[in-house]
Amino acid sequence: MIDNKNFFIFDGAFGTYYANICKNPLSPCELANIHDQNTVLNIHREYIAAGCQAIRTNTFAANRVTMKNDLPVLKEVIRQGYRLAQESALGTEVMVFADVGPIARQFEEDLWEGYQEIVDEFLSLGASHFIFETFSSDEYLPELCAYIKEQNPQAYILVEFSVSPEGFTRIGLPGKKLLYNMFETSVIDAGGFNCFSGPHHLLEFIKTFDIQNRTVSIMPNSGYPTIIDNRTFFENTKEYFAAKMLDIAKHGVRILGGCCGTTPEYIREMVARLQHIIPSETKYEVQAEKTSINRIESPNILVEKLKRGEKVIAVELDPPVDTDIAFFMDSARLLKSSGVDAITIADCPLARARVDSSLMACKIKREVDITPIPHLTCRDRNINATKALLLGLNIEGINNVLIVTGDPIPSAQREEIQGIFDFNSAILANYISNLNETVFSSPFNICAALNVNSKNFEVQLGRAQKKIDNGAAVFLTQPVLSRRAVENIALARERLAARILGGILPIVSYKNACFVNNEISGISVADEIVEQYRGLSKEEGGKLAVEISNQMVRSVYPFVDGFYLITPFKRIDLVVEIIKYIQSLEP
Repeated sequence: MIDNKNFFIFDGAFGTYYANICKNPLSPCELANIHDQNTVLNIHREYIAAGCQAIRTNTFAANRVTMKNDLPVLKEVIRQGYRLAQESALGTEVMVFADVGPIARQFEEDLWEGYQEIVDEFLSLGASHFIFETFSSDEYLPELCAYIKEQNPQAYILVEFSVSPEGFTRIGLPGKKLLYNMFETSVIDAGGFNCFSGPHHLLEFIKTFDIQNRTVSIMPNSGYPTIIDNRTFFENTKEYFAAKMLDIAKHGVRILGGCCGTTPEYIREMVARLQHIIPSETKYEVQAEKTSINRIESPNILVEKLKRGEKVIAVELDPPVDTDIAFFMDSARLLKSSGVDAITIADCPLARARVDSSLMACKIKREVDITPIPHLTCRDRNINATKALLLGLNIEGINNVLIVTGDPIPSAQREEIQGIFDFNSAILANYISNLNETVFSSPFNICAALNVNSKNFEVQLGRAQKKIDNGAAVFLTQPVLSRRAVENIALARERLAARILGGILPIVSYKNACFVNNEISGISVADEIVEQYRGLSKEEGGKLAVEISNQMVRSVYPFVDGFYLITPFKRIDLVVEIIKYIQSLEP
């Protein structure tokens, strides 16, 4: 039985070890449970011979999304994986843990059924020990663990999150908070961290935890990987790994094992080192988290104006597709002279490359002295790149950002460009909020998007509330070009405790209206508006664009804290006319 008084040793990596010892490894390696059973058995037996007390089934990626197979194949992989682990442990006291890894979210689908079918299959096989490992969030975990306990009250459940050396998961959630939250649910028996980081960084991270009276697990990678001939190798030594694991054990961690890059020899070396210390004699002190934050009271002009109850005007300019920035800079200067409060800068709209929005934000702040609001999408950056960018913006004194999930990537490009759908705008808001408290010298004002053209606006309100809960304070809406959009803004004003900037997009022609309706996600132009443009000249279309935009301004004026104007086809002249009209309405 696992307790908090003795060390308990798990095995090491399966996937990386399997890939390195096989000439033609199957991918994913879970298919070896069916097609290469002798290798699976031998790997389990090597870890048992190395001295581990528990092995994990070769089922980490056994889900229909990763395996791209139907339910019968998935069940067979799980059945054979559990049988092979049981067979390898026969005649020993080694425990077998049913290994469940995260299911990759493709878009925003509900993953509960996918997890439930995995858990149900293990339960039907008699599994009573479970490990959920390498998770980036606690979504579904409390419910899954409670579900297992309902089916088998004697089940032992271990949950592990995967964090960077800085303590955040791949989608920007703080590992410490995730682990503490899971312990508070009382549906897990042990919890900790695995993968992503090596033993040194997890040692430094765990030193900041109060783990007294908690059973904590640490199963790091062997270190940092290198890529040779398209294969992943970990070059750190077993001696280094074992020495660090000894330090981790001395800090009070009771469950120890290995992840990517570790082998049976790593476990053997770790077991040998641990024999020389007595768990009950280990002592530790919780260290304060290191932080270099030096808080600077930097005024946020935009936020201050909103707090005074004054209507603000922000205008969106698309950055150029090449190095010619003359129009962008000239427009920024014109907008400032027209009394605009901020310029928002799109981040590669329509998933096409343009000049980086953050670099353009820095340039206009320095050279035009106007408040920029760069858009930050979740589409093209991982969490490290996002943090690096935010640090640079903070140093430059830019303290407003608009976070958006990002336009979908064309399907033909999905193999070339990584779409990070788990890293959505609500999660990004939470990540920035955490950094506001711990890292940034001047906190960011977090703006977010609100789609007022949605047919199911209740869903949008729910998403908006989630963004507010995670730190968003200002919403910029999609363009208002229909009665439904006006009604939804009024409803948002009633339901959301946040500032709202109403979106205004001048439609310049019949062709433009049709394109917007059919090609741009989240924008809806009413049919009666579209028809008004039929047969108009360019000059007539421009005049109508201003008239309709002003009409929309009047319609939403009572419900908004300001306006968010989107510049169409470089028609900055139309935007300036609408700005003058908005200013004429101010008391």
